[in-house]
Amino acid sequence: QVQLAESGGGLVQAGDSLRVSCAASGRSSSWLVMGWFRQAPGKERDFVAAISWDGGSTYYADSVKGRFTISRDNAKNTVALQMNSLKPEDTAVYYCAAGRRLGARRYDYNYWGQGIQVTVSS
Repeated sequence: QVQLAESGGGLVQAGDSLRVSCAASGRSSSWLVMGWFRQAPGKERDFVAAISWDGGSTYYADSVKGRFTISRDNAKNTVALQMNSLKPEDTAVYYCAAGRRLGARRYDYNYWGQGIQVTVSS
């Protein structure tokens, strides 16, 4: 079993940057694909970004490509999402996820964090 815990969310203004992190504990997560999803009020949980077990491959939703960067540190069992040029439409609860397939579908991931709020004011 893998436990995931997000940190670093908060309230920022449009155009600002914010970094959210996820710490994995329990069973080793270094071989797992790690991803980020987000869910805005009244909407589905959408894919944001994913990174392969070795960090060699990354995958982004079109809506964040060029603004967000996903990275991981397997020695520390952490994955981070650096978010730049934030927009009000980026406001959502952000979820960390871990799985075996580098994909954009929720069922590609077996483990989920509790989520953390990111709010971008205009």
